[in-house]
Amino acid sequence: MKNNKSLNQVALRYRALFLDIDRTSIDMKSESTAPVIAFVARLKENGFFVSEELLHALNNVATDTLVEITSLINEVMGVDLNWAPLVKGWQVPTGESRADHLVTLLANILGEEYGFRGTTLPCGHLIPEGTFPLKRYNGCPFCGTPFKTANFVYKGQGNKLKELRLFTMEDMKKVFESLLMSDTPLDATQRESLAQLLQVFPLPENPEIGMKETVMLVIHQLVEQDQAEEARKLLKTPTDVLRYLWYEKTGHVQIIEPKTLIDRYIKNEDIAYLDDFLRNIVDANLRKREKEKLKLKYDRKTCLRVAKWLNAIPMTAQQAAENMNPKRGMWVRMIRALRLGEYSRKKGFERLAKLLDVFYKKNYSSWQGRVDQALEANDADKTLALLKERPGLFARSLFATMLRFGSDKVLAAFSDIADKLPSRLLLSLGNAAEFYFGIDLNSIAPPIRVVRPFAGATKEIEPNKLLKLYSEDERKAMAKAVNELYQSSMKRRFAATPTDAKTIYVEPALYQIPISVGDRSATIQDTSCALMGTRFPVEGDAVRLFLQWGKGLPAQHLDMDLSCRISLPPNAVAECAYYNLTCVGAKHSGDIRRIPDQVGTAEYIELSLPELDAAGAKYVIFTCNAYTNGALSPNLVVGWMSSAYPMTVSDENGVAYDPSTVQHMVRISEGDLSKGLVFGVLDVSKREIIWLEMPFTAQTLRGASTTAVEALLRKLENKLKVGQLLDMKAEAQGLQRVDKAEDADEAYTYEWALNPAEVTKLLYSSGI
Repeated sequence: MKNNKSLNQVALRYRALFLDIDRTSIDMKSESTAPVIAFVARLKENGFFVSEELLHALNNVATDTLVEITSLINEVMGVDLNWAPLVKGWQVPTGESRADHLVTLLANILGEEYGFRGTTLPCGHLIPEGTFPLKRYNGCPFCGTPFKTANFVYKGQGNKLKELRLFTMEDMKKVFESLLMSDTPLDATQRESLAQLLQVFPLPENPEIGMKETVMLVIHQLVEQDQAEEARKLLKTPTDVLRYLWYEKTGHVQIIEPKTLIDRYIKNEDIAYLDDFLRNIVDANLRKREKEKLKLKYDRKTCLRVAKWLNAIPMTAQQAAENMNPKRGMWVRMIRALRLGEYSRKKGFERLAKLLDVFYKKNYSSWQGRVDQALEANDADKTLALLKERPGLFARSLFATMLRFGSDKVLAAFSDIADKLPSRLLLSLGNAAEFYFGIDLNSIAPPIRVVRPFAGATKEIEPNKLLKLYSEDERKAMAKAVNELYQSSMKRRFAATPTDAKTIYVEPALYQIPISVGDRSATIQDTSCALMGTRFPVEGDAVRLFLQWGKGLPAQHLDMDLSCRISLPPNAVAECAYYNLTCVGAKHSGDIRRIPDQVGTAEYIELSLPELDAAGAKYVIFTCNAYTNGALSPNLVVGWMSSAYPMTVSDENGVAYDPSTVQHMVRISEGDLSKGLVFGVLDVSKREIIWLEMPFTAQTLRGASTTAVEALLRKLENKLKVGQLLDMKAEAQGLQRVDKAEDADEAYTYEWALNPAEVTKLLYSSGI
């Protein structure tokens, strides 16, 4: 029973339902039973419809199974949560002002003895007469405490239903194996799916796992099942061991330095407003608290297990010590906490003893040190020879090396190892080349680049200074050379992949969707999976943003905020947020700062496209923030609704949520360090919403850099599009283009591209 729920949770992310049946047993001429008809109606209310195969397959399952799937979909779509905002019928503004808040503040400080009269609410605040219109609120307008919750949502208003397909056990096994073998980093959605599938399926013998980050999830499962010896076979270097230990400690599959983690936690606490004296005291106390959380403590069983793993690493002591060198500080603490010195003196641990001896005496040379020496000596031949030893690092430093030693010499060396690289790295180079080299250096403010470190927050970085040495034509030539090199390598890989297909169909919309390589999405998409940069068309005159948080948590102060920034001509900006509930083209449902018990609470913003058009708005940035100290609340759900028809808002309690109108939504995962998140941009003139995921560290919308958002949009615009990759495939494999999907041996549609796993199969399904 539990397995069926987990399998259906994963299947939903692939726009499917899992049924434990044999496909050959499906009668495609069967008539739907009454329970199946009722089940399909419930799916439609939630915005789904079923394929013909799934419709007939549903006749083969028990009624209890239909009930369980209905409950799961209701849970995923948040149907049973509280969706009541602070204001009833919030599309009509309440007229509250800053003066209302100021008068209420004075009334609660001075009290009735100073002549203030009004209503005392359950939270204890006195709302003076003539301020807030209390009949319009579900809670306290002054402190944002809700008093009422809603036990319903609207259903069936959406005009675009999402098709669900049939997944059987064989399909789920294929998903499991594809996630294991993926040579592109798994995003948060895929990692959660793999973790769930590892609970159901045993590992294949000698599994081919594509990413070291994925290995951590597998090792965790093996250790949980007391199969440490099987886990040992997956650990090839000391860094693999460190990655696993740090994953178990922090939940991050990347090795993020303790200092970086602590700095991120401190930033999320928002202490910048304090004076220097108090800020230093608070900062010291917070650092002490976070260091205590990261303190290493291991029992004897874990110490012995790790000692055995390191003792069996298939490397020489010098090679292993060099592998440990980049994280030397972390290793020193790990060795001490794991009592490895003690175990190294025991019989049978001679290899471990040798490793520790070499490591502490620094009796090894560092590859990075040799590269640095060659760079300091400006020795191009030696530098390139060393970089060719490690193709992955060569790829990551390719552009800077080209600027230093010249493109011809560097690209000639790089072409020797290009075919050894995973396709994700080649695609990353192609995506970044034009943007990296094509900067207009004559402009007053050169365009910035944006990067997203493992710790989460998006950072802005300046162009490489060496670009100033090259003319625009030379830089364009460099970008062109990189693109030609990576495209020729990709075409060779496609040509080497056998196929029986003769024709191919590529939907035009796929030329607008970037391939998501290197984006490392940290949010979870439970039903509406899409690659970052996907454009969603808006058919109606309204877009409704929503934010729901607090599920499963006790009543407490937990203030999350939904906001948007509207770009107006010539260089004006309008903001719709808790401090400005109405502005041109936007209305906010009110600021909630406390959550009710277990069921959470909600905020909305409605955008009127006719009003935005009339005001000449260019685009609207969607954000959510944690105003409360700390990061965004786990399980917080944010997204937007869109429908060709008007969407209802309740005058009784303000509920405005309808799962059938949800166009896209994401969930914040456990361990996400983001303080704020840009999750979409509405292009007003094109009536399209671009799905983004840009974390930032600020309490309010104003901390989201417009420059960084624009840089991210440019970065996505420069990325290879799904349609362009399919063009390479068609050319390399000699496939003929056709105009209709039904006439093609291979058909690639917009709906297909909404499933990131299907798109990334192009990169690794046939060894590409």
